Amino acid sequence: MDHDEFEDFVSDTIASLPDWVQEALHNIDFLVLDQADEHLDPDGDGLLGLYTGVALPDRGVDYAGELPDVIYIFRQPHLDMGLPPEELRDEVAKTLIHEIAHYFGIDDDHLDEIGWG
Repeated sequence: MDHDEFEDFVSDTIASLPDWVQEALHNIDFLVLDQADEHLDPDGDGLLGLYTGVALPDRGVDYAGELPDVIYIFRQPHLDMGLPPEELRDEVAKTLIHEIAHYFGIDDDHLDEIGWG
């Protein structure tokens, strides 16, 4: 799957999220990269996704004029799983939900506790 096809795949997955999730996303962009560079993944863990920004609960009354937060989705690590299209869509959705959870202020420990780590 080339970059454009995967990007469309991610866009379709975002569009399939519940309306309340989409309506709650403010000042955030979604970017598809082939893989994380050393700046985004200094440990070289082969990330599937990454949220960068100020989580919603941490935004105070002075939060204004900020650049958008970003959720990165990394194409190659997803493709390296060798999943058929529907399972790949499920994995992309899981990655998106995981990263969106960070936007809502949910940390990795809690995500692990509820089975989304």
